[in-house]
Amino acid sequence: MRENSWSAVVGTGLLGGVVALYLCLAGLVGVFSERAVITGIISLGHTLLVLAAAVTGVVAAQRAPGAGRLSAGAVAGAVQGAFLSALVVIGPLVNLRAVFPNASPLLYNLLTFGLGSAGVWVPVLAGAALGVLGALLYVLPPLARDPVAWTLAALISLGLFSGLLRTPMLGSFLAPVGRFLFGPNGLTPAGALITIVLVAGWLVFWRQQRTSVQARVARLPSAQQRAGLAMAAVLGLGLVLALPHLLGPFVAQVVALVALYVLMGLGLNITLGFAGLLDLGFVAFFAVGAYTVGLLTSTAEFGIAQISFWAAVPVAVVAAMLFGGFLGLPILGIRGDYLAIATLGFGEIIRILAGSDLMKGLLGGPRGILNIPKPIELAPTHPLAGPNQIYYIALIFAGIVAFVAVRLRESRLGRTWMAVREDEDVAEALGVNLVQTKLLAYMLGAAFAGLSGAVFAGLVGSIFASSMQLFVSINVVALIIVGGMGSIPGVVVGAIFLIGVPELFREFSEYRYLFYGAALIAMMLLRPEGLLPSIITMRELEVEAGDMAPGLAADAAPEAVDLPAEQATGS
Repeated sequence: MRENSWSAVVGTGLLGGVVALYLCLAGLVGVFSERAVITGIISLGHTLLVLAAAVTGVVAAQRAPGAGRLSAGAVAGAVQGAFLSALVVIGPLVNLRAVFPNASPLLYNLLTFGLGSAGVWVPVLAGAALGVLGALLYVLPPLARDPVAWTLAALISLGLFSGLLRTPMLGSFLAPVGRFLFGPNGLTPAGALITIVLVAGWLVFWRQQRTSVQARVARLPSAQQRAGLAMAAVLGLGLVLALPHLLGPFVAQVVALVALYVLMGLGLNITLGFAGLLDLGFVAFFAVGAYTVGLLTSTAEFGIAQISFWAAVPVAVVAAMLFGGFLGLPILGIRGDYLAIATLGFGEIIRILAGSDLMKGLLGGPRGILNIPKPIELAPTHPLAGPNQIYYIALIFAGIVAFVAVRLRESRLGRTWMAVREDEDVAEALGVNLVQTKLLAYMLGAAFAGLSGAVFAGLVGSIFASSMQLFVSINVVALIIVGGMGSIPGVVVGAIFLIGVPELFREFSEYRYLFYGAALIAMMLLRPEGLLPSIITMRELEVEAGDMAPGLAADAAPEAVDLPAEQATGS
């Protein structure tokens, strides 16, 4: 390799060493060492270091063209391991624990596998070996690399969620299977072996048979293809409906929370994704829906009507829609960052008023509204009691709202919103009524958020102003960006990724937000268009990147404006 290639390899090892030191000194290795991925073999803390060294080897192999990729991986991994060896040697001498509380003898034993100061060579050798493994994964053909990568991902995932899977199995006829596959704290060695065989075997088989299977499916008559898709949809729906009974009430509550954010995301997707109007005060409409249901249904001090949940939901939706119009009217002429600041201020005003002494007599102030009944009163032993009924209600509402959002996107109004998003001045010049178009976007988006707040009130059973934080609005904006701006399936995927997965990692306390942020950064670097972007977004990115033919790029721009404007004027 050339000298500059070696410099890049050593630089990769230095960067990997810094990452490994951060994992150790921030406490992740020590805390996560208490959780096993494979019981008695490897902990989650060691897995973090293994992944860091393997990724270092992959990056070093990328920067070392030619036949020296494995050597590059070994060198970079050894450099990274040298940082950990230096930590083991220097840490006790200078009392690093005074500055970094996690630099403890327990950490040093973990890094040397219990050998203490006599094992300072262990991190270097282990780093070199793992660097070679990472480089080997990089040079392997996809047929061999993909099964290894997906098998490792499956092992880590099953080890993390072993308790979530094992607990419901122990309460059913699958108890022997649960004990065989999962230990109290991770996969059993037998469960890990079975996972490796199944995942790797399936991937190898699918890689070999995919072309022939796709060809056979393509030769089927259209009726049989539609029947197969319908059967797959029915099986998927059945799995979704059975999920709370298979995995317990905790998963039902997490999925219900995801569905609530899907409702809000679909509402903001109209305002931001379709019409291009950034709203950072979206939680205000959520609060309006929640407080409306609380006031109308609560049997406590601040309840005013004690009507049923189902009668209060339409009122909450209408109230949120009216508030959307109330917000939209004064800010119709504001654009860009100023619009975001104005909506942010509106959301904070609603939150502060709801928790203030000024509204204490009406909304309860800091005390909130209590004793909000469940949508359906059931005995505690009923299969639909507790969060399960909210799970199904939230899924039904999310399905209805998704259907409405799809129809709106394909309608004349939806195309008009997209014209406004692309260029307000051009859209107005071609006959689009900006006041009416923007106001409808605000009101319909607010209605969906109000519906989400109404279901939230039934889920929690109480409403407090402290629940209506700005972070809720930020989460909704983030899930739209992560899923794909303007994409309805992207809203669902973004909600699962940003809301559901962190909830499943709640046992890791504040560290879950570290991985949350790292995943967001990685996603923005690797998939800036979102996980499931809309076709229009993909087209725009291709035009910006210059990947489309000049004639096609020129033809795409007029269509995006002329068609909505033409429909908006009724011609």
